[in-house]
Amino acid sequence: MSVERFTQAATELVLNPKYQPILGIFKGARNGLVYGVRVRAPHALVMAILFKSGTWQSKANFIYKATKQHALNLARFVAIYKTALLAQKTMSGGKERASDTFFAGLLSGWFVFGERNAVNEQIVLYVVSRVITSFLPRAGPPSPPSALPPPSGAGSRSTLPPPPGAPYARPRPPDSRVFQLYAAVTWGAVMYLFKERRDTLQGGMVNSMQYLYLDSEVWSSLRNLVWHNQ
Repeated sequence: MSVERFTQAATELVLNPKYQPILGIFKGARNGLVYGVRVRAPHALVMAILFKSGTWQSKANFIYKATKQHALNLARFVAIYKTALLAQKTMSGGKERASDTFFAGLLSGWFVFGERNAVNEQIVLYVVSRVITSFLPRAGPPSPPSALPPPSGAGSRSTLPPPPGAPYARPRPPDSRVFQLYAAVTWGAVMYLFKERRDTLQGGMVNSMQYLYLDSEVWSSLRNLVWHNQ
């Protein structure tokens, strides 16, 4: 089979509505992986340069591990979330219910972000702040729906006096079991809000979630299923 015929056959396959739900899960995981790298790698680079001591090799290892964990966790979360949505829709005879997003987010948050570590804590705290903020009164009434926009020094530290209030009590991490429940409820809530009350969520988070969960539902060719979002 020639490359041209193979590409044509593959394109026909990915455009077949019968496979859309499964391929939507695949593209959602793909977008989660890409988004995680884009978000975490620059952040980890800055943190390594500003706050990490040690060799460049150890700093590079820190950047790689943080980026890998963030990207894989997002990919896993999107895949589990979209799979759970599909399962609930199938069990309800093809009907979508408002609570589906909450329970899918709850399940995904439990399994993916329930483990307490630095990356997960940062992500869950980021999400919970948006969830809580969404319940604050709005500046005005809801706007009518509109179309989405197109994509587009030196010195030794020991010579300095101690900072005010030193010595400090060591930070105490949350109980791991409580944190797992905390993560699950947070993700369930934000997924429900994104589906049912997206105008109350912070704009940057809405854009991120649009890319992960809704843009991954549509494609027109093999190219924008695998390599590009649009």
